[in-house]
Amino acid sequence: MNTPTLQVPRTAFDKMWDEHVVCRLGEDADLLQIDRLVLHELSGSQAVRALAEGGRTPMNPRQVYTVIEHLISTRPGRGPNESPSASGPIMIETTRRASRAWGFHFIDHDDPRQGIAHVVAPELGIAFPGATLVCCDSHTSTVGGVGAIAFGIGASEAEHVLATQTLAQARPRTMRVDFDGALPPGVYAKDLVMALIARVGAQGGIGYAAEYTGSAIRSLPVEGRLTVCNMSIEFSCKYGFVPADDLTLAYLAGREFAPRGPQWDAAVAHWRTLRSDEGAAFDREVHIDCGALVPQISWGTSPQQTVGIDQPVPQPSAAADAELRQLADKALAYMQLQPGMRLEGLPIDAAYIGSCTNARLSDLREAAALLRGRKVRPGLQALCVPGSTQVKRDAEAEGLDRVFREAGFEWLESACGFCGHIGDDRFADLRVLSTTNRNFEGRQGPRTRTHIASPATVAASAVAGCIADPRKPV
Repeated sequence: MNTPTLQVPRTAFDKMWDEHVVCRLGEDADLLQIDRLVLHELSGSQAVRALAEGGRTPMNPRQVYTVIEHLISTRPGRGPNESPSASGPIMIETTRRASRAWGFHFIDHDDPRQGIAHVVAPELGIAFPGATLVCCDSHTSTVGGVGAIAFGIGASEAEHVLATQTLAQARPRTMRVDFDGALPPGVYAKDLVMALIARVGAQGGIGYAAEYTGSAIRSLPVEGRLTVCNMSIEFSCKYGFVPADDLTLAYLAGREFAPRGPQWDAAVAHWRTLRSDEGAAFDREVHIDCGALVPQISWGTSPQQTVGIDQPVPQPSAAADAELRQLADKALAYMQLQPGMRLEGLPIDAAYIGSCTNARLSDLREAAALLRGRKVRPGLQALCVPGSTQVKRDAEAEGLDRVFREAGFEWLESACGFCGHIGDDRFADLRVLSTTNRNFEGRQGPRTRTHIASPATVAASAVAGCIADPRKPV
């Protein structure tokens, strides 16, 4: 009589990873099948040029999606190669020509589907549950919000994926982050992930794949989940994802590149199996009580240097070790802050709503709700860069563009824009409150002092002219 084999409970990540293993490369490394490659003109142009110079051609051009979004200008009426970067026009044209020559799915600057890669990928159904998706950008983990294994790669790795549709990867350990409880008023997805990073530190996720779970995650719309997954890399976690559920399936249904008909039914049946089994073991577990959270805001030059908006800037001496104390001292000097001071009420020079973190339609709605009928403080720069052309059109259909414009915001074209400094110095020497994901020295321009926060906090602060609590009357 044969004894039945006991099935060991498995994590969702292990299931998805194992489905893509072409061969084992050692005890802790595998050669993975890559389902989707997304390229933008900044580093994608390097990959396609290197492939051509090596005398190679793409193995499967239809798995490749190219977008013009990193270097293209946000100016209304922009030209096809218009860029604030001196090298931008060459990189844009290189990507455009290679995409057309090799038959990639190409999304040009004036395509109605244009937008930031990590906004477009889920928006068009390029990303899907269980897929391996890579892009030459560290925030590729964003699309883990629809249940994909998505991660950033370098240009040489992209060249390898173009040529072979595979990539060698070290198998990560697994982490479960449980966001439990109902979100209080004024607290959004951005606040959840910033609180997490403040808890575990900028290096807390090294070597891990994070699965985000809990009642707060289940209650988030897909766009909020994309925000959480976007900032996985900010605590050095290469992979971050939310297993697919009914919300995910409803979001993806009917998207341009999503399966249809019987293929959709088969895909859904499989996607529903890609969740962690009861009793599956994780290498690390983190619990966040969301009911106790308040709006978060960064005070330093790393997302880990974050506090609740009602809390003071911490004393460097309170840091856990000498290295963190040194980093705190350096951040305070750069940001021109003092320990113990309150961020609420600190004057700002500019407010920025944009980026792959927080420039989706729900983000713009949250900001517009606080801007409607109000005006940006005179003398303060205020910019809104929608995450995609589709987001921009949808926002305009709802009249959100009028709300932003009437409040005093510039309403610009979709692109990565002012998330990083690529040549436009308009934020130089200014204190900026931003919905972006990074705030290191010079990230948004020379000597720019960036605080990161949710769209609601940025909108409330733009009206107040200083860092403001979105829960309080503006």
